Amino acid sequence: MDAIQEIVEALKAGGFLPPDAAPQLHPLAGGVSSDVFRLDLPAGPVCVKRALARLRVAADWRAPVERSHYEVEWLRTAQAFAGRAVPQVLYEDEAANLFVMSFYDPATHSVWKSDLAAGRVDAGLAGAVGRMVAAIHAGAAGDRGVEARFRTTQMFEDLRLAPFLRRCAEVHPDLADRLVPLADRTAAARTTLVHGDVSPKNILHGPDGPVLLDAECAWYGDPAFDLAFCSAHLLLKTVWKPAHRTAYLDAYDALQGGYLPGVDWESPAGLDARAAPLTAAILLARVDGKSPADYLQTEEDKGFVRAVARRLVAQGAPAMAALADVWKEALETR
Repeated sequence: MDAIQEIVEALKAGGFLPPDAAPQLHPLAGGVSSDVFRLDLPAGPVCVKRALARLRVAADWRAPVERSHYEVEWLRTAQAFAGRAVPQVLYEDEAANLFVMSFYDPATHSVWKSDLAAGRVDAGLAGAVGRMVAAIHAGAAGDRGVEARFRTTQMFEDLRLAPFLRRCAEVHPDLADRLVPLADRTAAARTTLVHGDVSPKNILHGPDGPVLLDAECAWYGDPAFDLAFCSAHLLLKTVWKPAHRTAYLDAYDALQGGYLPGVDWESPAGLDARAAPLTAAILLARVDGKSPADYLQTEEDKGFVRAVARRLVAQGAPAMAALADVWKEALETR
């Protein structure tokens, strides 16, 4: 039985589809970790997602499929704080590691990564992403009930810290004294609900603003990781599409300007200081981690990112603005 048949049978067994239904499922372009389909129903299309045990990357990278349930929990929890910026969960089959959620028409909801690649760089959207993520972090900060539902530190380790930071410590042993303690400190944090994959490929640009998808790495931990992860992506775009460098840097600044004023659970400066070294480490990981950025194709581009990221990790990045200044200076002298 192929994946589509398995999903249809699970949806019938769970009562989401009638026993005699003959639905059409159409594969959607997605990430490396799940099967994603559009399911056409009489009332309109919905999206069906099922977690994969082995991720679609060159390295042998496996992850527990129960992360699907934590993604559902993140969506349900975050919706209270972010409203329409988060898809609605319509059905979950926890045993089958699949769920059904809102479908967004590509005609009205473009993928932010595609917009950025095409030079359609909306700094206002970046600011809105920052405000949205801050609202979720602020809403869940210090909530012990939410924390109890997201005891997923080992999963976050498997999906983020080990393949990104700890892998880079293996590839760059001279930086291990920076990268390993950074990973350890991040793993130990228990501050608020973290998405874990705030990337332009997981953000839609809709008529009402951003929509955040793919919370498979959901964790109750350090919110600085979300800011760092998205910030690193915006900096990497300056290497991928240098013609739009200034616009990407403006979007980076707008992301910080949207996010940091919403930090009310701790000192914004303290969070900023934690986000900077995480950003530097993530930049390095997008070249030498288990999941390198697919758009960094040439050795010249990879070498540039590696060299600047290594310098930022080794010297320490005191704040997000200072990190961006180093990045800008390196671009200007490239």
